[in-house]
Amino acid sequence: MTRVAAVREAAAAVGIDALLLTPGPDLRYVSGYDALATERLTCLVVPAEGEAFLVVPRLELPAAEHSPAARLGLEFVAWDETDDPYALVASRIGSPATVGLADRMWAMQSLRFRSALPGAEQVLAGSVLGGLRMRKSPAEVAALREAGAAIDAVHAQVPGLLKAGRTEREVGRDIAEAILAAGHVTVDFVIVASGPNGASPHHDLSDRVIQAGEPVVVDIGGQMPSGYCSDSTRVYSVGEPPADFAAYYEVLRQAQEAACAAVRPGVSCESIDAAARRIIADAGHGDLFIHRTGHGIGLETHEEPYIVSGNAEPLAPGFAFSVEPGIYLPGRHGARIEDIVVCTETGAERLNDRPRDLIVV
Repeated sequence: MTRVAAVREAAAAVGIDALLLTPGPDLRYVSGYDALATERLTCLVVPAEGEAFLVVPRLELPAAEHSPAARLGLEFVAWDETDDPYALVASRIGSPATVGLADRMWAMQSLRFRSALPGAEQVLAGSVLGGLRMRKSPAEVAALREAGAAIDAVHAQVPGLLKAGRTEREVGRDIAEAILAAGHVTVDFVIVASGPNGASPHHDLSDRVIQAGEPVVVDIGGQMPSGYCSDSTRVYSVGEPPADFAAYYEVLRQAQEAACAAVRPGVSCESIDAAARRIIADAGHGDLFIHRTGHGIGLETHEEPYIVSGNAEPLAPGFAFSVEPGIYLPGRHGARIEDIVVCTETGAERLNDRPRDLIVV
């Protein structure tokens, strides 16, 4: 209820009369309820004035009553199949001037709320929740630390899985099993990018056969039972890599180290990006670093803050984000080193501890 109260106060401070939070990370953050997303409306309503309540389909009521939301003292408002839940919400909150919709709300639901509340301006709830979700509590940092240790345990197994003659898909299948065995409840992504596929930052898996002497980018992550996510990238080489690759990999390692070292309260997000980008550009590879340096992480793999030029948001204790510069040579190979970092009172804590040197297997 402390979090519900903080959200209510933050909404009132920016002139939002009610927050409407449907299944997704916003709802889970505020209530702890990891609700099933379907065409039937489930919605936590947090008015700027008055008590919050949860509108839920009657057939989902048992699940809601067994969720963490049941411990918050919220009123559960169940609706039947022949009811209009949007009209039900509207009847209880009157005529708000502005409502904040969950950032992941379905367009269908947004439009239904527009019809039910024709006088209300719709804004994103992220304008309220973003600032709260960016600054992780000690419990949230502990959950991210657990996620980091779990994905590190998977990376420790990767050298035994990478062999010339295996396909990316075969290796990826083994990694996915290891992610679950390490304690995750979902496998969110497995990137095994060998040789020229390493030049595509979001390559997935393919039937390409891994060759001797090739670098392989392995970027993996999943969600823990807590709901908090892991995400870490390491680069391996099946045998000795090409000389030019080894040279720019060392530049990349230095850039990632410099960016992590720059993390401390008050430093802007874009300054962390610049710390990595400067080293890569000075080595003549600036045009080959084609994405931001990092993204926030928590109940979502990608959330605020974004570590990118133009984001002047100052870091504060509890901010958790990736530091993952990359260098990509189209048609040849690529590399990325990624750790999750938490800003502390005095600097930074890395949540991933696997070696960052090129791992030759």
